[in-house]
Amino acid sequence: MAAALTGISSMATRQILTELSAAFQQRGGQPVAIESIGGVDAANRVRAGETFDIVVLADDAMRQLDVDGFLKAGSRIGFARSAMAVAVRSQGTRPDLANEEALRSAVLAAKSIGYSTGPSGTHLINLLKRWGVDQVVSERLVKAPPGVPVGSLLARGDVELGFQQLSEFLNVQGIEIVGPLPPEVQSATLFSCGVCAQAANEAGARDFIRYLISPETEPCKRRHGMEPA
Repeated sequence: MAAALTGISSMATRQILTELSAAFQQRGGQPVAIESIGGVDAANRVRAGETFDIVVLADDAMRQLDVDGFLKAGSRIGFARSAMAVAVRSQGTRPDLANEEALRSAVLAAKSIGYSTGPSGTHLINLLKRWGVDQVVSERLVKAPPGVPVGSLLARGDVELGFQQLSEFLNVQGIEIVGPLPPEVQSATLFSCGVCAQAANEAGARDFIRYLISPETEPCKRRHGMEPA
């Protein structure tokens, strides 16, 4: 059996990559073993010199890895986009998300607000600053540790209102997805894939990436709450 391609990704794409890795192997490709952890930790491990064939992270992190020489030149390419959503604990109060003002009111009314260390968390913090309420709600903000889904905080009752990419909320027991952010404040994160500069199997990694961005994979991405890039 051929050696498995190795990869590292953020948690947001773990379900898609698990499904597509299996499908890739079934159609005659190499086995693929991708470790999914917090995006910041994943980028740091690449920078620390760990050897992977494939890297899949939010595009801002991938762009910086590319600039700093940690990816094969020209290999970074968009993989999928994930919009942000709001969720509550099962049977919790479902806030109105009709527009930006309704969302702002929901945030101000929430006793506790969960958010992630990734791009969705950055977007939320920027929204709070734009609304001028960042200091008002600062003591109610709960940041999920790297690699910990905001949905798990909701399910445990640690937070009342949660913000994260839609893909991260799907299939989490004990929560209800209220819906996406209103269009005027929505933020869709682009996730990209690329070949690690130290890849042991560059040809195999490029073959897998071609599959990841192919039209064949689009239904899988949508099932898991993302859109093709």
